Amino acid sequence: MAQEIKASMAGSVWKVQVKQGDSVTSGDDIVILESMKMEIPIAAEVDGQISEVLVNEGDFVNEGDVLARMD
Repeated sequence: MAQEIKASMAGSVWKVQVKQGDSVTSGDDIVILESMKMEIPIAAEVDGQISEVLVNEGDFVNEGDVLARMD
């Protein structure tokens, strides 16, 4: 079952750490957001493979927006 990785808060996408097809383990950073001059890492909660990255560096996202999907 695909899992969605969502933004925990609103901010700008500072760094995308993965690309489609990458294997990740629980705790690996997927995206780093920047909000209020703080860097907020968004990590994988389970092991899997990135099936889709939905954001690019510089994009603005809102809390709850889907950043990536993994299988």
